[in-house]
Amino acid sequence: MKKLGLGLLLIFFALVADAQKITWTYSAKKIAGDKYELHLIANPPVGWHIYSQTTPDGGPVPTTFTFNKNALVTVTGTVKEKGKLVTYYDKNFKVNVKYFEGKVDFVQVVTIKGKIKTNVSGEIESMICNDRTCMPPTSEKFNIALN
Repeated sequence: MKKLGLGLLLIFFALVADAQKITWTYSAKKIAGDKYELHLIANPPVGWHIYSQTTPDGGPVPTTFTFNKNALVTVTGTVKEKGKLVTYYDKNFKVNVKYFEGKVDFVQVVTIKGKIKTNVSGEIESMICNDRTCMPPTSEKFNIALN
């Protein structure tokens, strides 16, 4: 009976943890000539938030983007953040923490070499928290078609 109870408890925690994930959507928008904007949109669950790329060391895990090498694509500049940014001093971390309430659109400009079809792929590492707890950092792979 103890094993059954423990098993049910583990399943419950797994389901709760799975429900507290960011939903990511990806798209590419041609902006001029061979330039595209990549949109990597994070939708955390209601009541949860995702951290800015500029959250300082010593704080929660900032969102990071890694783009795989592609000889046909040049990544230009840095990933821009569009969303409702909140900054506050966190007495636990002793740093100014930066996070987004609700949806955030991470935008990266890329240039392709010529009139070709290719993809941009990579990985996102991020972490979400609410007012009481944080989920462990997660990694999400992405692949965005450029047509």
